[in-house]
Amino acid sequence: MMLIRKDPRLILVIGFVLVLIGAVLPWLMVMQVIRSTFFINFFSFGCTVAGLLLGIVGAAYYARPPRDE
Repeated sequence: MMLIRKDPRLILVIGFVLVLIGAVLPWLMVMQVIRSTFFINFFSFGCTVAGLLLGIVGAAYYARPPRDE
């Protein structure tokens, strides 16, 4: 948890990668490159939601002024 507070860009990158996975998987299913299964659909949705959540948290940590400890 301390790494996130020192460098919020890491959590932003992880969130971006998750959202990217959540966008690429449905595109591959529509193009019929991979088969659409319940697990892949649920995994794709979960990646999108988790990525958005991490992106919002990372942006909040990034915008917040550092406190003197």
